[in-house]
Amino acid sequence: METRPESPRPQGTPRWVAMCHRPSDGSWRAAAESPHRAPVLYALGEMTQTLRARGEDAGFALWGPRDGGWHLYDAPLRQPASPQPSPEAPARAPSGLAERMTGRRHQVLLAGLGKAGLYDLSPEDENTVQALVERLDEAAVRRVAHWLAAAGDR
Repeated sequence: METRPESPRPQGTPRWVAMCHRPSDGSWRAAAESPHRAPVLYALGEMTQTLRARGEDAGFALWGPRDGGWHLYDAPLRQPASPQPSPEAPARAPSGLAERMTGRRHQVLLAGLGKAGLYDLSPEDENTVQALVERLDEAAVRRVAHWLAAAGDR
Protein backbone atom coordinates (compact mmCIF):
# COMPACT_ATOMS: atom_id res chain seq x y z
CA MET A 1 0.00 0.00 0.00
CA GLU A 2 1.30 3.41 -0.94
CA THR A 3 1.85 5.98 1.76
CA ARG A 4 0.61 9.48 1.32
CA PRO A 5 2.06 12.62 2.86
CA GLU A 6 0.59 13.89 6.11
CA SER A 7 -2.43 16.16 5.72
CA PRO A 8 -1.75 19.81 6.52
CA ARG A 9 -3.88 21.42 9.20
CA PRO A 10 -6.61 23.65 7.71
CA GLN A 11 -6.36 27.41 8.20
CA GLY A 12 -8.73 29.46 10.33
CA THR A 13 -10.93 28.63 13.28
CA PRO A 14 -11.58 24.96 14.02
CA ARG A 15 -14.56 23.49 12.15
CA TRP A 16 -15.13 20.22 10.31
CA VAL A 17 -12.97 19.99 7.18
CA ALA A 18 -12.36 17.11 4.79
CA MET A 19 -8.98 17.35 3.09
CA CYS A 20 -8.43 15.50 -0.20
CA HIS A 21 -5.07 14.31 -1.54
CA ARG A 22 -4.79 13.27 -5.17
CA PRO A 23 -1.53 11.56 -6.08
CA SER A 24 -1.75 12.94 -9.63
CA ASP A 25 -0.92 16.48 -8.50
CA GLY A 26 0.55 15.66 -5.07
CA SER A 27 -1.30 18.36 -3.16
CA TRP A 28 -3.91 18.54 -0.40
CA ARG A 29 -7.08 20.59 -0.88
CA ALA A 30 -10.08 21.31 1.32
CA ALA A 31 -12.87 19.22 -0.22
CA ALA A 32 -15.72 20.00 2.19
CA GLU A 33 -16.16 22.11 5.30
CA SER A 34 -18.94 22.90 7.73
CA PRO A 35 -19.46 23.81 11.37
CA HIS A 36 -21.24 20.45 11.65
CA ARG A 37 -19.70 16.99 11.21
CA ALA A 38 -22.58 15.20 9.43
CA PRO A 39 -22.51 17.22 6.17
CA VAL A 40 -18.74 16.79 5.87
CA LEU A 41 -19.00 13.03 6.39
CA TYR A 42 -21.79 12.86 3.83
CA ALA A 43 -19.67 14.81 1.33
CA LEU A 44 -16.71 12.51 2.01
CA GLY A 45 -18.84 9.49 1.23
CA GLU A 46 -20.13 10.99 -2.00
CA MET A 47 -16.64 12.06 -3.13
CA THR A 48 -15.15 8.66 -2.31
CA GLN A 49 -17.81 6.84 -4.32
CA THR A 50 -17.53 9.25 -7.25
CA LEU A 51 -13.75 9.06 -7.44
CA ARG A 52 -13.77 5.26 -7.22
CA ALA A 53 -16.43 5.05 -9.92
CA ARG A 54 -14.11 7.10 -12.14
CA GLY A 55 -11.19 4.82 -11.28
CA GLU A 56 -9.30 7.66 -9.60
CA ASP A 57 -7.22 7.27 -6.48
CA ALA A 58 -7.48 9.81 -3.66
CA GLY A 59 -6.82 9.97 0.05
CA PHE A 60 -8.88 11.87 2.59
CA ALA A 61 -8.26 13.30 6.03
CA LEU A 62 -10.93 14.53 8.43
CA TRP A 63 -10.11 17.53 10.63
CA GLY A 64 -12.40 18.85 13.31
CA PRO A 65 -12.57 20.79 16.55
CA ARG A 66 -11.49 19.30 19.86
CA ASP A 67 -10.91 21.23 23.08
CA GLY A 68 -10.96 24.53 21.18
CA GLY A 69 -8.26 23.50 18.69
CA TRP A 70 -7.77 21.39 15.58
CA HIS A 71 -7.74 17.59 15.75
CA LEU A 72 -7.03 15.09 12.97
CA TYR A 73 -9.63 12.33 13.23
CA ASP A 74 -9.27 8.87 11.77
CA ALA A 75 -9.09 9.32 8.05
CA PRO A 76 -10.42 6.60 5.78
CA LEU A 77 -7.86 4.29 4.27
CA ARG A 78 -7.50 4.07 0.54
CA GLN A 79 -8.97 0.94 -0.95
CA PRO A 80 -8.69 -0.51 -4.46
CA ALA A 81 -10.67 1.46 -7.03
CA SER A 82 -13.15 -1.34 -7.64
CA PRO A 83 -13.93 -4.27 -5.38
CA GLN A 84 -13.55 -7.77 -6.76
CA PRO A 85 -16.85 -9.57 -7.25
CA SER A 86 -17.56 -12.41 -4.87
CA PRO A 87 -16.87 -15.80 -6.48
CA GLU A 88 -20.06 -17.14 -4.88
CA ALA A 89 -22.22 -14.44 -6.48
CA PRO A 90 -24.11 -15.88 -9.43
CA ALA A 91 -23.87 -14.04 -12.72
CA ARG A 92 -27.38 -12.92 -13.61
CA ALA A 93 -28.72 -10.52 -16.17
CA PRO A 94 -31.61 -8.76 -14.40
CA SER A 95 -34.41 -7.10 -16.32
CA GLY A 96 -34.49 -3.29 -16.61
CA LEU A 97 -36.89 -2.79 -13.69
CA ALA A 98 -35.12 -5.35 -11.50
CA GLU A 99 -31.77 -3.71 -12.27
CA ARG A 100 -33.09 -0.24 -11.35
CA MET A 101 -34.58 -1.53 -8.10
CA THR A 102 -31.32 -3.28 -7.22
CA GLY A 103 -29.44 -0.05 -7.89
CA ARG A 104 -31.93 1.87 -5.78
CA ARG A 105 -31.56 -0.52 -2.82
CA HIS A 106 -27.78 -0.25 -3.17
CA GLN A 107 -27.94 3.57 -3.08
CA VAL A 108 -30.21 3.53 -0.03
CA LEU A 109 -27.81 1.27 1.90
CA LEU A 110 -24.78 3.35 0.92
CA ALA A 111 -26.56 6.54 2.01
CA GLY A 112 -27.40 4.94 5.37
CA LEU A 113 -23.80 3.82 5.83
CA GLY A 114 -22.59 7.31 4.94
CA LYS A 115 -24.88 8.88 7.53
CA ALA A 116 -23.49 6.44 10.09
CA GLY A 117 -19.98 7.65 9.24
CA LEU A 118 -19.00 4.54 7.27
CA TYR A 119 -18.14 6.12 3.96
CA ASP A 120 -14.97 4.32 2.91
CA LEU A 121 -15.94 0.71 2.28
CA SER A 122 -13.53 -2.15 1.83
CA PRO A 123 -14.13 -4.78 -0.86
CA GLU A 124 -15.53 -7.07 1.86
CA ASP A 125 -17.97 -4.32 2.91
CA GLU A 126 -19.06 -3.85 -0.71
CA ASN A 127 -19.70 -7.59 -1.03
CA THR A 128 -21.80 -7.49 2.14
CA VAL A 129 -23.82 -4.52 0.87
CA GLN A 130 -24.40 -6.36 -2.41
CA ALA A 131 -25.55 -9.48 -0.55
CA LEU A 132 -28.05 -7.40 1.44
CA VAL A 133 -29.27 -5.71 -1.73
CA GLU A 134 -29.89 -9.07 -3.39
CA ARG A 135 -31.65 -10.66 -0.40
CA LEU A 136 -33.78 -7.84 1.07
CA ASP A 137 -36.79 -6.11 -0.36
CA GLU A 138 -36.92 -2.31 -0.59
CA ALA A 139 -38.85 -1.85 2.68
CA ALA A 140 -36.28 -3.89 4.64
CA VAL A 141 -33.38 -2.01 3.03
CA ARG A 142 -34.97 1.33 3.95
CA ARG A 143 -35.40 0.15 7.54
CA VAL A 144 -31.73 -0.89 7.79
CA ALA A 145 -30.69 2.47 6.28
CA HIS A 146 -32.90 4.25 8.85
CA TRP A 147 -31.16 2.37 11.69
CA LEU A 148 -27.75 3.33 10.30
CA ALA A 149 -28.73 6.98 9.93
CA ALA A 150 -30.08 7.06 13.49
CA ALA A 151 -26.82 5.53 14.76
CA GLY A 152 -24.86 8.24 12.91
CA ASP A 153 -26.84 11.00 14.65
CA ARG A 154 -25.58 9.93 18.07
